[in-house]
Amino acid sequence: MKTFTAIVERDSDTKLYVGYVPGFPGAHSQAETLDELQENLREVIEMLLEDENLVFDTEFVGTQQIVIQ
Repeated sequence: MKTFTAIVERDSDTKLYVGYVPGFPGAHSQAETLDELQENLREVIEMLLEDENLVFDTEFVGTQQIVIQ
């Protein structure tokens, strides 16, 4: 079992949820609901993992909060 972290945003123009996995080329999708987005991302990741030549160029480290005063 592998776990991937997805970043999820909501597009204000289309009202769609957009998700991507940082550092994972091609691992992105969009959907009308969060449940649908999760399923779409799962399918994309499973498909991409089938590629024997898959190369991760970067490593997701985390997120930071930046405070501006």
